[in-house]
Amino acid sequence: MQLSFSVPTALREFGLLLKRRYATWWRRQSPARQDRFATLGPLISVMLFLAAIIAAFWYLRNEENEREAEAVKRDTEIAQQQIRLRLIENQEQLVRIARELVTRSIDTQEFIAQTASFTRESPEITQITWVNARRERKASITASSFHPETDPISDKRDPSMPVADSGAPSEIAFTNAKERRQPIYSPPFTDASGANVFQIHVPLLDRSGFSGTLIAEYSVEALLRYYVPSEVSARHPVAVLDASDQVLTSTVTPMPGQVPRRPSILHEVPLAPAVNGLVLRGQGYRTSIGLISNTLFWMVLSLSGLTVWMLLGTWRHMRRRLQMQNALVSETNFRRAMENSMLTGMRAMDMDARITYVNPAFCAMTGFSENDLIGRRPPFPHWPRDRFEENARLLQQELQGRSPAGGIEVKVMRKDGSLFDARMYVSPLIDPKGAQSGWMTSMTNITEAKRVRDQLSASHERFTTVLEGLDAAVSVLSVQQGELLFANRSYRLWFGADPGGHALLAGSQMGETGGSKGDAGEAVDSLSGLPTQELTEVGSDPREVFIEALGMWFDVRARYLQWTDGRLAQMLIATDITARLRAEAVAAQQAEKAQVTSRLMTMGEMASSVAHELNQPLTAITNYCNGMVSRVKADTIRTEDLLVALEKTAKQAQRAGQIIHRIRAFVKRSEPQRQPSAATQIVEDAVELAGIELRRRNVAIHSYVAQRLPMLMVDPILIEQVVLNLLKNAAEAIDNANLPASRRHIELRVVPRHTPEEGGGIEFSVTDMGPGLPEEVISRLYEAFFSTKADGLGIGLSLCRSIIESHRGRIRAQNLYNGPAVVGCRFSFTIPVDIPRPEPAGAVNISATP
Repeated sequence: MQLSFSVPTALREFGLLLKRRYATWWRRQSPARQDRFATLGPLISVMLFLAAIIAAFWYLRNEENEREAEAVKRDTEIAQQQIRLRLIENQEQLVRIARELVTRSIDTQEFIAQTASFTRESPEITQITWVNARRERKASITASSFHPETDPISDKRDPSMPVADSGAPSEIAFTNAKERRQPIYSPPFTDASGANVFQIHVPLLDRSGFSGTLIAEYSVEALLRYYVPSEVSARHPVAVLDASDQVLTSTVTPMPGQVPRRPSILHEVPLAPAVNGLVLRGQGYRTSIGLISNTLFWMVLSLSGLTVWMLLGTWRHMRRRLQMQNALVSETNFRRAMENSMLTGMRAMDMDARITYVNPAFCAMTGFSENDLIGRRPPFPHWPRDRFEENARLLQQELQGRSPAGGIEVKVMRKDGSLFDARMYVSPLIDPKGAQSGWMTSMTNITEAKRVRDQLSASHERFTTVLEGLDAAVSVLSVQQGELLFANRSYRLWFGADPGGHALLAGSQMGETGGSKGDAGEAVDSLSGLPTQELTEVGSDPREVFIEALGMWFDVRARYLQWTDGRLAQMLIATDITARLRAEAVAAQQAEKAQVTSRLMTMGEMASSVAHELNQPLTAITNYCNGMVSRVKADTIRTEDLLVALEKTAKQAQRAGQIIHRIRAFVKRSEPQRQPSAATQIVEDAVELAGIELRRRNVAIHSYVAQRLPMLMVDPILIEQVVLNLLKNAAEAIDNANLPASRRHIELRVVPRHTPEEGGGIEFSVTDMGPGLPEEVISRLYEAFFSTKADGLGIGLSLCRSIIESHRGRIRAQNLYNGPAVVGCRFSFTIPVDIPRPEPAGAVNISATP
């Protein structure tokens, strides 16, 4: 009892709480929102009513469709039951006849008599055949003649007879009946007369086993015609389909030449008791009117739309009235807000110069309240004491309408006595009738703006002073008119006020060099049609320009900019680099001398090796000559032996000459010149020169040069000098460390390399098996006059680095490790070339042994 009373009480309390919440929410809404919600209520009701009507129509239509589908299903299943009952009855009769045949209760004549009677009572059966185990026809009766058929020749041509290994429907059923020992229905097929039929094979089983089958052939069309109730076929079409969904027969014959309309309701069931691929399909068509075609639906929809349109019209009318009210309120609020938030002071005076209105900004500027200002006549409280006469004169000028359009600048006094600069603009005050009723004055505080203007003027002066003090020439030229807009002191010192100097510095950017304004203007006029913003955002690379009249070199940087008056202009900054270029030329000469000196020092260090190398061919020549002289004096030499000795002497002399020529070409002083050079030739020349020193130090060398390398645009002598220096250093490191023969060899590799940072290039690397380099030495290897040798000058690797960097390459050194132990050192340098990620397909090996 307590629970039955507490639930209604809780619901009542919950309803009261919702009501209070709703009342509170409704009171918080503005009248405009309340009117809007009140208008939305009927609109929502109409939309809900329309939705309910549509849902009712949809529900009724679905109910009718379900009834129609149920009727099709019921009629199809009735037809299936009638046909199945007939097939089962016939199957029982056939099983009885088959049993009598097996037990030999009947002979052939009695079999024909029984089957003839049976086919007369069963119009759906077109043929009954007795077949033995060898598929031979023993007896057969057809429904058309009711006479037996015993012609063995026709068995081979009859599709109703099973044929071994033929795959025909009759053969399939015969085989299944033989294997399963039960009645089997065959798939549908076309008999000799072209009719769609299927068979039932009843196996004949005697004591010896399978002895044949009793075959009854059914007409699909007769089954449908005789055993589908007429009331079913009158209501719905019924058709029989095979496994490929092809219609074999139907209770409705389509009109020739017309495509039958696709049924909207289908129901399919198997035809035979055992599945043989035949399907009985019942068809139906929906007769109910669709929702869109229903006239009542459209009437309800139209009435609902009309109601909605009327409600929307009422809501729009109320909205327009509300908008007009809001516009009036907004206008008032806007004027009040504009007056209160405006930073410009507003003051209104009547025709007698009496103040009638001031806005809050005017009061905030002057520090006086509205009561202090409204109704006052000159002199006003915000006039400075020492400027009464000036302000009175300006007021009279204002009342007479002669105030300048740009405003007047005055001093205004605050209530605390401080002054500030202000600018006043005066305009007549017109009433609604078009007559002037006074004057409206707007006042802005320009103290900060005036201070900024003074600072800008001072900044401009400082900037001009800096530009005038630069050692570089700065000039700005108008692109369209060719007028020199600005030139600093250096420009005027070198070129005067002539814009031709700008054209000379601009070079190809400004067209042909010339001194007249017309020529310069014509040269750059082609840029006048380009977008200004695009030109001003793009700069140019620095260029070196030689002015023949001055005998000076300038580093020129140019860019386009928009001048103060909006014109497109070009600015140039030209720096005198004559002294720098001269210093660079002297440095280049010194570097060239250092290169020659380095080569001479290398040859000096290799002097003993070269002498030993030359001693061998010279000794051979001496021996050959002494031998020939002795044998000639003794008259014991033949002409053939003399020629052989002379040829050997010439080869030794040629060998000595090649050594001297190679050394002379290496140390010969010449101007550095870049030319297409093959890496293979450079390596061969360097290895041949280094071989003298390597053989003296008992160090072997193995060279690897990749095939099909591109040509290098280098000075071959300089690159050969670098390779020779690296090979000599490696041989010295190995020899000084007294390494065993297994580690006394150097590897020289030349392969293509491609990295994202450096791009494509050819890498020369020299790898030795020496003691390596300390970490502190690697960081100082390329310093001038730094050497790890006791008698070294420290210019070899520094010079090598300069040579490689002059060819836009890089040189690096690194130790080789086997765990924590150093097992060698590798020096490598790259020469950049334009190649895509090379893959070496082969190599040229150049090897030398001591």
